[in-house]
Amino acid sequence: MSDEMKYGMLGDDSSTLEEKLAKYTGEVDWSYLKAHYENGVLFFVDPELKLEEVGAAISNDATDLVEKWKKAGDIVKIEALHAMQWDGSEIQFQALVVSPFVLCRPVS
Repeated sequence: MSDEMKYGMLGDDSSTLEEKLAKYTGEVDWSYLKAHYENGVLFFVDPELKLEEVGAAISNDATDLVEKWKKAGDIVKIEALHAMQWDGSEIQFQALVVSPFVLCRPVS
């Protein structure tokens, strides 16, 4: 893992939203994400969407937009099938912490 991801609420400092989202974004492996899956807070984000855009929508309570993405399958809660595929793998993920959620997608 190149840069350790940080935890915290986006509202805890005076950085701009873009700076905060950049701080909470990083590349990680499945072992980092597994606990978030087990806690039910891990979501896959379609590669057509920017993680930061989704993170901004979540942090700004843009419920209609988030629900639209969920209905379209652009944001999907990670389920057991995904976890089984990734368990023990060496796949790297781009991830964004938007507490209490973690957004992710495999790095291609």
